[in-house]
Amino acid sequence: MTQTDKAVPHGHFLDTPELPKGVTRFWMIRHAVVEASARKTMYGALDVPLCREAMASQQGGYATLARRLPTDALWYSSPLQRARDTASEIRKAGAFSQGVTIDGRFIEQSIGEWHGTPHTEFMSLLRLPPNPFWSISACELPPGGESMLDVCARVAHGLEDLANAHEGEDMVVVSHGGAIRAALAHALGVHPDAALRFSIQNLSITILERIDCLWRVVTVNELPDFRG
Repeated sequence: MTQTDKAVPHGHFLDTPELPKGVTRFWMIRHAVVEASARKTMYGALDVPLCREAMASQQGGYATLARRLPTDALWYSSPLQRARDTASEIRKAGAFSQGVTIDGRFIEQSIGEWHGTPHTEFMSLLRLPPNPFWSISACELPPGGESMLDVCARVAHGLEDLANAHEGEDMVVVSHGGAIRAALAHALGVHPDAALRFSIQNLSITILERIDCLWRVVTVNELPDFRG
């Protein structure tokens, strides 16, 4: 074989089903379904509880997530109870070596004075046309709240900070739909309104990697097998 015939390594390919160790990797999980009365309103960053009936019927999903996640990963959670309880249920279904650190940078978007507004009334409060796949435009700033631009800034800071502190490690972050979309905006370098086109369902995994200071999206909205 001549020198020109030899394969020259280039790039960071994912050619096998298993993700390699030693990569700075985030496993971002959206919390489980919240209780029924909260779903009738714009609950945003309010601390609403999970739906216990849904949790009972989706135990197989928690077991699937526990098997999917690396057992030695570092764990982080939004401070909201729904994220912390979701993390607890996943961890009860598996054997993880690390505890959970609360990190407020991964909380859901605050809509300030608009929290608790019924869906039927919410549109009348808006000053900008909403994103087709989110309740408001990324540029809309609710009174006393934050825009999705603000969310993207704090989530980006959280990701970069943790990536710098834990280079080459796996990190699980139990968070929210808006914050995970903000993470995708940061990873892809796109405007938040573009990232809001991603669907992020309850209990889905979105995997991001930082390699040589660049971000890669491995998977988005990967759903567990709820049959277990």
